[in-house]
Amino acid sequence: MNKLVQKKYLLLFILTSLLLLAACGNNDSESDDSNTSDDSNEATTEETTDITVDSDMGEVTVPANPEKVLASYNEDTLIALGVKPVAKWAIGESIQDYLEADLADVDTIEWTLPLEEVLSIEPDLIILDHVLDNYEGSYEDYAAIAPTYVLSEEEENDWKVRLQKFGELLGKEEEAEQTLADYDKKVSAAKEELDELLGDESVAMMWVVGGKYFLFEENRHSANMIYNELDVEVPGLVQELGQGEEAWNPIALEKLSEIDADHMIILGYENDEGIEALKDSSVWNNTDVVKNDHVYYIEDESNWTNSGLVASEQTIDMFLELFK
Repeated sequence: MNKLVQKKYLLLFILTSLLLLAACGNNDSESDDSNTSDDSNEATTEETTDITVDSDMGEVTVPANPEKVLASYNEDTLIALGVKPVAKWAIGESIQDYLEADLADVDTIEWTLPLEEVLSIEPDLIILDHVLDNYEGSYEDYAAIAPTYVLSEEEENDWKVRLQKFGELLGKEEEAEQTLADYDKKVSAAKEELDELLGDESVAMMWVVGGKYFLFEENRHSANMIYNELDVEVPGLVQELGQGEEAWNPIALEKLSEIDADHMIILGYENDEGIEALKDSSVWNNTDVVKNDHVYYIEDESNWTNSGLVASEQTIDMFLELFK
């Protein structure tokens, strides 16, 4: 092989080597870029795992998508957003019966939230009511277990405001807004139906428990929805009671002689001494509402004595059914 041919092969070899080196360099660069992109994505993901919100006890940082949520006595709001709580509220054997279709398989936790019980369920978000004196531990105790949000007084008292706050905490703002929109449609449809069923006839509601009689004020639990959203006529005796205070005081059986409602819904178990006394009372039996056979008995009061989307929707359905 002459020198000219040798030089040509040598030149070709050098060019090929340079091309291979360049290709390797590009691959390394692309790999570096890919790694940088992955690192960036991971950093972005990490940045979105937590959110900071204003609590009644100051700012609190909570997981963006908490999976084990403890919100004792606010399970109604969790269910409305499609979230199953890690434990459900209870006082001894008493629970919120109206939620059992969704919570039958959920373990109970005592309403005072004993610290050992809270520790054992390992929540990744705790939501407490405004009045912290009801709990066994302090805010600092619960915050040491998991991020802890304390509801404001408004959030605790207004279930719609509470639902929106839970939507924010759980990353379900859109679900909360849609839920409220659907509820408004349900209320509008129910109002139209009640215009035909009741017209301007009035309705009173009373809970009988432990032999005592608790007449619902206009703003008490489900009555707030029935009178102020469904626009059902308020009886005179209920108007006289005024706005309900935190303590719900019973009225005397004799006072029921003044009941001027066209319809009366009585919540309470048939074997309660108060129900038995009511049925045997000449005072009660001489009222127009009894004489007109417009008294309706319902044993399970749980949805009527709670506030929330689930409670309100169940009460609307039951309320309509009574007058059909």
